[in-house]
Amino acid sequence: MPELRRVERLQLDGRALAPRAGGVRGAGKRGVGRRARADRLRASAREAVRGALRAALAAAALGSAGCVTLDLPLGAPAPLEERLVQGERGPKILLLDVDGVLSEEGEAGALGLGTRESPVARVREQLELARHDGEIRAVLLRVQSPGGTVTASDVVYREILRFKEETRRPVLAHCLGVCASGGYYVALAADRILAHPTTVTGSIGVVYSGLSVAGLMERWGVEDQTLKSGAFKDAGSPWRRMRPDERAHLQSVIDDLHARFVEVLRAGRPSLDAAAAARLADGRIYSARQAKEAGLVDDVGYLPDAVKALEQRAGLASSRVVAYRRPREASENLYSEARGPAPQAGLAGAAPLRELAPQPGFLYLWAPGLF
Repeated sequence: MPELRRVERLQLDGRALAPRAGGVRGAGKRGVGRRARADRLRASAREAVRGALRAALAAAALGSAGCVTLDLPLGAPAPLEERLVQGERGPKILLLDVDGVLSEEGEAGALGLGTRESPVARVREQLELARHDGEIRAVLLRVQSPGGTVTASDVVYREILRFKEETRRPVLAHCLGVCASGGYYVALAADRILAHPTTVTGSIGVVYSGLSVAGLMERWGVEDQTLKSGAFKDAGSPWRRMRPDERAHLQSVIDDLHARFVEVLRAGRPSLDAAAAARLADGRIYSARQAKEAGLVDDVGYLPDAVKALEQRAGLASSRVVAYRRPREASENLYSEARGPAPQAGLAGAAPLRELAPQPGFLYLWAPGLF
C-alpha cells in the first residue's frame, strides 16, 4: 500500500500537515492547498486499508474450513507410500488408478509453476513397486478416463500386459463414469472388465482434431507464407484449405491407428469375431448395459463387487486393498480420488487448458464438445 506509507511519512513530518508556528507569508493559500492534499492522501490511505481488509476477509472465507494451500509440484515428486484402503487381513490387492486425459506429458502446476508426473509415468511407477511386492496377489484397475493420445494409451496398455506376463497375477478393470476410447483401450489389458451401472464406454476409434481459418484470412487479406521442404510437411495446417491428397494421406494414418485399436479389442475380447469387432468400433459410445450385451464388458457392478470378483479369481478368502499414494493424497476408501483435481490457477476450478484443447495429434479420445 504505497499511499498508506506515504501518509505515514507525511504525518511524521508535521510541516506537511499543519502551518508552521508563527505563520508564514502566503501560508493561508499554501496551507489550504496542503490541507487539501493531505485530505486526498488520507482518503487514499483509507481506501487502501479498506482494500486490504476486503482481501483479508476473502482469504479468511476461503480458508474457513482449513488452511488455503497451493499444490506447487516443484522438483522431484515425493516417493509413493502404501496406504490401506479396505480390509484388515489377507494378501494385498493393489488399487491402481487410470484417471483423466492420458498423455505422455506431465500436468502444469498451480499458477503455471512446476509439473506433475504424467499418467503414463504414474502407472509405470506403481506397477514397478507392485512387481517387487510378493504380498500383492492381484491388481484392481480403476478406470475413469475419456482416453487421450494414441501413444499414451498404448504405453499404459503395454505396461499392464507386461506386468501380467511377468508376475502371473490377475488384473481386473472396473470402469467408473467414463471409460471411453483410450480409457477402454487400457481396460482391454485386464483379464476381466466390469462396468459401473452408469458407465459410458466404447468410442472405439481415432480422431485428428483440426480446423481451417483460411476463409477468414482471405476475408481480412491475411496470407499464409509458410515455407516447407515437402508437399505434405504442413498437411493439416489451419492457415489454408486441405488438399485432397493431404486428406487422403492423413486418413490413411488414422485408418492404421484404428486397425491397431481393433486388434487390441479382439485380443482383449476374444469372443468377438472380426465382423462384430468392426461393427462395434465405429466410434459410438455405449451404456453399461449395451456394452455387456455387445460383449465389450463382462459384467456390471460396483467397486466392492469388483474386489469380490478379483478375490475369487485370485483364490483369496480375504484381502487387504492397498493403494500407492503421495503425501497429502487421499486414500480413505475405494472411491477416494488418487491424485485429486489438477492444480489450478484461480478460484473458478476450470478444467486444465491442455485437457480442454489437447495438442495436435492423433487421439484415442472421447471429447464430443471439441470435435
